[in-house]
Amino acid sequence: MIFLIQYDRQKGKLNDLRSFEDEQKESAEAIRFRLELDLNRQGADVEVLLLEAASEADVRKTHRRYFEDLNQIAKSGLAP
Repeated sequence: MIFLIQYDRQKGKLNDLRSFEDEQKESAEAIRFRLELDLNRQGADVEVLLLEAASEADVRKTHRRYFEDLNQIAKSGLAP
């Protein structure tokens, strides 16, 4: 699966998470590109990225900073 993430750097908050099937990779890339252009034009400090993983749970585990704040990560006792 492919996951499109929009993360607001200033707020430290996930704005959006969308999933795509592997066969939709080109579509996901085009959407990511358009989003980045639009957000850059607006001057937004938003990170837009695509990640590939077997499941959303895997993405949440390997890229925790997009889903949890630093306090939550520290309380879990695991490094990001």
